[in-house]
Amino acid sequence: MKLCGHVRLAVLALATAALAAACSPGDAPIGSASGSATVSPSDGTASGTGADWPEFDQNAARTGVAAGVPAPGKLVTAWTTALDGAVYGQPLVIGGDVIAATENDSIYALSRTTGRIVWRTHAGTPVPQTDLHGCGNIFPLGITGTPVYYPGNGLVYAVAEVTGYQHVLVGVDAATGTIRLRRALDNPTASNQPAYNQQRPALAIDDGRVYATFGGLAGDCGPYQGAVVSAPLAGNGPLARWQVPTSRKGAVWATGGPVVGPDGDLWVSVGNGAARAGDGYDGSDSVTELSPSLQRIAFFAPSTWADDNAHDLDLGSTEPVLAAGGTVFIMGKRGTGYLLSASALGGVGGQLAQQAICQAYGTAAVTGSTVYEPCSSGGLAAVDVDAATRTIKVLWRGPSGSNGTPVVGGGAVWVTQYSDSGGPGTLYALNQATGQVEQQITIGQGLPHFSSLALSGGTAYVSTITGVTAVNGA
Repeated sequence: MKLCGHVRLAVLALATAALAAACSPGDAPIGSASGSATVSPSDGTASGTGADWPEFDQNAARTGVAAGVPAPGKLVTAWTTALDGAVYGQPLVIGGDVIAATENDSIYALSRTTGRIVWRTHAGTPVPQTDLHGCGNIFPLGITGTPVYYPGNGLVYAVAEVTGYQHVLVGVDAATGTIRLRRALDNPTASNQPAYNQQRPALAIDDGRVYATFGGLAGDCGPYQGAVVSAPLAGNGPLARWQVPTSRKGAVWATGGPVVGPDGDLWVSVGNGAARAGDGYDGSDSVTELSPSLQRIAFFAPSTWADDNAHDLDLGSTEPVLAAGGTVFIMGKRGTGYLLSASALGGVGGQLAQQAICQAYGTAAVTGSTVYEPCSSGGLAAVDVDAATRTIKVLWRGPSGSNGTPVVGGGAVWVTQYSDSGGPGTLYALNQATGQVEQQITIGQGLPHFSSLALSGGTAYVSTITGVTAVNGA
């Protein structure tokens, strides 16, 4: 797997409830973190009263669909707030606040109406470029994955990479920014060193635990093995871990993080591994279904897995999508879309159908049987999938530059255009039925790789390489 992009990240972390900060007796020591700094109270004038966008793509199934969003009108910038680093994760929208996390290991609450800083919490010191062994492309390396909010205890959970190459789970009070829990997630071995791990995907919550996934740094350098790790929501107690059964690589790195199915199982994609033609299959280049206790239930891998591994053309660049009719759909770096049965993934070569569509990076949105795939070139693809007839049909393509992670609301598909250089980007509102551009606006602050956004009410909240920009008219 190669993590494309040029910057530092933004993950969110917050939420609250009186949880005592605690680490299990066997936890590795964690560097000290500063407390929260309250800057100003929330305005209290926002329309949102609950967790409108509590996690990546709004819900545990990662559908990317926002309810109660009006049809798009003229798009205008409501506010832009500069933070202390790039924001790579989606903003969260919780009550009157927008939560964002940065590559400087900071977590912020911003007023959703004005963008004013409500509080800021610093979770640790990020890893500088000079300490990354010539690897990676996000500098410094702090919080990259999108945090997740749990209303049961009021905490937002995020994973911060801190100096010493520790990946630390923090639980932050969404109301005050106070860090309520911290614990290390790493399990160093000869074949998996934290210095070469990156926690890029969004976090998920399922079955009383918070889940984080791990891949490698851009360049696929050093000893690492992809993994999914979970910890109890209270912070105490043993970790659970599933490691991809390859001798090297096998990153779990798509930005959306684990997809939680209706029965509580988790679905992830896996990147290229070490095995080649003539070797036994090693769990790489796959769609993998895991139980909440992180036991592998089933998997799919294309019959081209060995060639995919050899040429970095794996499925790990997007997450699987759970669509209508018990359908699973996945696209990756080879550009082929695979239609699968959720009840029978079929192992190697077990697809119901396949079709060449586009190389895809990021996370798709889904409504019913229609999947909106983030194509790296040629524009967003709306794809209809049908397991009963074993058919894949491209319905429309968006503007040629629409390469970000899409979300759906108000009869429109909202998607950004980002560039590898981090220059100015564009936010599009596309007609959901036809793909025609209904509205667009330039985002002058620049958008990070795999750019994404949150929708709430009439506003889109866009992560940028300098902070967060809010756009009204959504």
